[in-house]
Amino acid sequence: MDAAQLSSQPKVPLEEDRESGIGSTLDLTNSFEGLSQKTDRRSTSSPRGKAYAPPREEESPPQTSAVAPEKIKQLLINLSKIPLLFILLFLFICSLDTLSSAFQLAGGKVAGDIFQDNAVLSNPVAGLVVGILVTVLVQSSSTSTSIVVSLVASGLLEVKSAIPVIMGTNIGTSVTNTIVAMMQAAERNDFQRAFAGATIHDCFNWLSVLVLLPLEVVSGVMTRLSNLLVSILSLQPGEEAPELLKVITEPLTKLIIQLDKCVITEIAMGNEALRNRSLVKEWCQADVVSENCGLSYNLSWTSPVKCRHLFASTELSDLTVGLILLAASLMVLCTCLLLLVKLLNSLLQGHVAKVIHKVINTDLPSPFGWLAGYIAMFVGAGVTFVVQSSSVFTSAITPLVGIGVISLERAYPLTLGSNIGTTATALLAAMASPGNKLAASIQIALCHLLFNVFGILLWYPLPFTRLPIRMARVLGERTAKYRWFAILYLLLCFLLLPSLVLGLSLAGWQVMAGVGGPFLSITIFIIIVNVMKAHSPRHLPAKLQTWDFLPKWMHSLKPLDNLITKATVCCSSCEEGQKEEEEDKEIKPVFKDEKYQQSSAAKGHNN
Repeated sequence: MDAAQLSSQPKVPLEEDRESGIGSTLDLTNSFEGLSQKTDRRSTSSPRGKAYAPPREEESPPQTSAVAPEKIKQLLINLSKIPLLFILLFLFICSLDTLSSAFQLAGGKVAGDIFQDNAVLSNPVAGLVVGILVTVLVQSSSTSTSIVVSLVASGLLEVKSAIPVIMGTNIGTSVTNTIVAMMQAAERNDFQRAFAGATIHDCFNWLSVLVLLPLEVVSGVMTRLSNLLVSILSLQPGEEAPELLKVITEPLTKLIIQLDKCVITEIAMGNEALRNRSLVKEWCQADVVSENCGLSYNLSWTSPVKCRHLFASTELSDLTVGLILLAASLMVLCTCLLLLVKLLNSLLQGHVAKVIHKVINTDLPSPFGWLAGYIAMFVGAGVTFVVQSSSVFTSAITPLVGIGVISLERAYPLTLGSNIGTTATALLAAMASPGNKLAASIQIALCHLLFNVFGILLWYPLPFTRLPIRMARVLGERTAKYRWFAILYLLLCFLLLPSLVLGLSLAGWQVMAGVGGPFLSITIFIIIVNVMKAHSPRHLPAKLQTWDFLPKWMHSLKPLDNLITKATVCCSSCEEGQKEEEEDKEIKPVFKDEKYQQSSAAKGHNN
């Protein structure tokens, strides 16, 4: 056989490549060493020219039989984790409910006192801040909304003055998932994703308020539109809103604590007789007892039933009970969240993780890719309607964003849908109000719905308007570099800044304009300069192309970080060196879902 004949023969795959599945080929014309040996191998191969498989591979099925038990064992382990996942999720939701009760016990009466000054609520900015602070104190937007409804129904508060308070409750309710995100601070990348996924709700609410509050003050568009809808609708008191998830969680939470929320509402309405009454419910619904006293009449009376929960007969103050429940619920919340994250990480691995990630985050085929985000909104609204709490839903998806299962771009429409879902629940609850409160309840619920709908129209339909995603991404990256920034963010956005604005508004509009005007002007100037630096720096003066002309503490968090490090870290020089080394490393963005190496074709464009 000459070289010409050899060149006409097909290429034979290498044996080791055939086993590895690479499919490489060997050109017989390039080597004449061992020609007879290769010819013998080709003669014993199959007619198609495939390499000869030695008998040892055909006689090695025990290898597959050895793998099968391992796969079955792993499958059984994963199946056993699923019930544990639901148990942890159940305890997580119950701990959120108990956390809300703890906050109401600790600060509920203070929240009622805040609502007493109707002159303060007539100021739109003060009303907004009151809504934020009260919702943060009681950790329940439904409680804040019910107080507002009672004030409007009793004539103590006008609908126009109540709308800023409703906007504030929308902001205050987003603090819960931000606290949940801090539970993932141990791992930088997870913390970066989780914190961004949590604060995207805050960014949306703040941006919506910055646009819609001035618009409402000037035009009263939401007041007029909600009043028109109420007048068109034929309002009849309906049945109470259905309790879906609460049917499952209340048997446990009611064994822990039961509250008389009417006390907060009555204090807000100025009923001083209930100021010394405890929020802890001692006597529950009364049983009607009947007795046959003869043929002429029956005698019946009511017998109150003592509540059955841990603190039914306690002599502790509301503040003490609230602090006890706060510590216990936070401990359960943190434990459940940490176990949930570990369990999800163990379940969502390999091919399963890629499939779930692709199903959740991939857009629909063109030209329907833009519909995926709106489908996510419907999902978020539906799930929130079932759990009847936007805080529960957003807190549940926060760890999923942290481990990379849900992308930030997909978490955004889910969160927006959650805002719509919680207003649907409020509408159903409003329709169950008595006749004297029905119109006010419906109008407040409609204002809440209109605020979220207008916010979605402002910050979602067009990709370039989705500023909350960019803002949340920046906050996540900043928090990953300086972990203490998360605590600073919570204190500033939900406590210190609202309290400062409330104080300025109480001092009068002259003081507020004198302090707030320059601050707002400087903030707008900084935003404009930063945008120009990012897109067209050549149009800026040379001095403004960098902030280095300012003291470092005015344009960098590094000096504050060094101060906090010196104040909190009392450790050896080795640990300090390790901390400095970690801080000097550049924090890489993790919003490309590098954990699963899965990219979407239209990511960041159509969601």
